[in-house]
Amino acid sequence: MAEQTKRNLRAIVSDISEGFITVNPIYLKPFDENDLKSLCKAIERKQTEIRTEPFPYDDVYLIRKRNIRLQRLYTALMVIKNFAREKKFRISY
Repeated sequence: MAEQTKRNLRAIVSDISEGFITVNPIYLKPFDENDLKSLCKAIERKQTEIRTEPFPYDDVYLIRKRNIRLQRLYTALMVIKNFAREKKFRISY
């Protein structure tokens, strides 16, 4: 497993959703096919977790924060998908 994935995948995905880690092809370079599959599954779990939280109807700031977190996770999934296609990895999610 890559050096940066020695940490817990939940922590990495949490950092991605909060904007501390930017997922790009350079960041994904040391990952192999199984690592990318695990990362995708962890991102999907985090998206589900965020969507199951109660929706803050009255607070515009919390709505914006929630949507930005979901957007970061979705963007990370698309970057991983395109990176995997380029490397000819099979990632089905």
